[in-house]
Amino acid sequence: MKLKKTTLAVIVASSIGIGWLTLGGTQVILDKTSSTEFCLSCHSMETPYKEYLGSVHFSNAKGIRAECSDCHIPQEPMEYLWTKIRATKDVYHEFVTGKIDTDEKYEQHRAAMAETVWEQMRGNDSATCRSCHDEDAMETYEQSEEAQKMHLYAAENDQTCIDCHKGVAHLPPEAKMDSTALDHLLDEAKTTPADAKVVYPVQTIAMGDLGSINPATPLKNLKDEGGKRQVELSGYQMQGAEQVLYMGEGQRAIIATLTKDGESALKAGEFKTDAYGNQWRPVSLVATIEAPVLDSQKPLWNYAEQLDNVFCSTCHAKIPANHFTVNAWPSIAKGMGDRTSISAENLEILTKFFQYNAKDVVGH
Repeated sequence: MKLKKTTLAVIVASSIGIGWLTLGGTQVILDKTSSTEFCLSCHSMETPYKEYLGSVHFSNAKGIRAECSDCHIPQEPMEYLWTKIRATKDVYHEFVTGKIDTDEKYEQHRAAMAETVWEQMRGNDSATCRSCHDEDAMETYEQSEEAQKMHLYAAENDQTCIDCHKGVAHLPPEAKMDSTALDHLLDEAKTTPADAKVVYPVQTIAMGDLGSINPATPLKNLKDEGGKRQVELSGYQMQGAEQVLYMGEGQRAIIATLTKDGESALKAGEFKTDAYGNQWRPVSLVATIEAPVLDSQKPLWNYAEQLDNVFCSTCHAKIPANHFTVNAWPSIAKGMGDRTSISAENLEILTKFFQYNAKDVVGH
């Protein structure tokens, strides 16, 4: 039986109407559930929201605000749908399991939640970041010198935005270091043979009344008498800063700090003027130490790599030591270290690792 034209028209019109209502309704729901207000309807989102309020993405000189969806929901159709589907687990945990319904639970799961988001952003090349930030539109001359270097390094090494900008809106997971790792290193130092040719301090150590020696400094082992080692320290001294000894001529990696007695005990060469007008001379000093020392830098560098992984790579992609110079590393390491809970002792070890393996060190 043939349908009348009017009946067919009604069916077609009804189908179109239902389709529009279905699609339109779905889109309305998706839009509404992407709003910051909807995100905040979950109690567990109060913690990240407070962090966001203190970030540059909420308030800045240009008056541009990034809402939750701007950072967390990609606009590419399939990525958008997949993100919305995955978000249903958040609703489940909010109302069924209570997985992060207290501050303590939230902190317990912060690292796992952060890594989930970071992994998604690595996978889509930080698509949500790039929806606002376009590298081609950056006025690099307005960036700091270090920012320019890091953006160039990221481009050359196929890194994406989230590799370095993990703490821009929310606090990164708290960095934690095994407190026994340094103890194990010191225990290893206690087993160093008495006849080792060259030894290296694990920490800053005293050399009697002559001053102190910094971690990782190579020391020629002259003799060992009942745990007291006589060592020879070699380095460079700059005129005007005679109380400090450096790794090399023009290389401002501090290897020792001297007292007046230490300055008097130095065996020194002649001062020579460098290209910048500074005068340097080679010096050496024989001293006695009692602290445990290693017979290789390798265990110390392995420890420094752990520090790098915990305190540096938690927030940004790992930067190789040979990316910067000996003289550049101290300010970079201190600036980054001030943002973490790393101890002054560990920061000194980490800085020395970077400096001894910097790009202007022979052999690196």
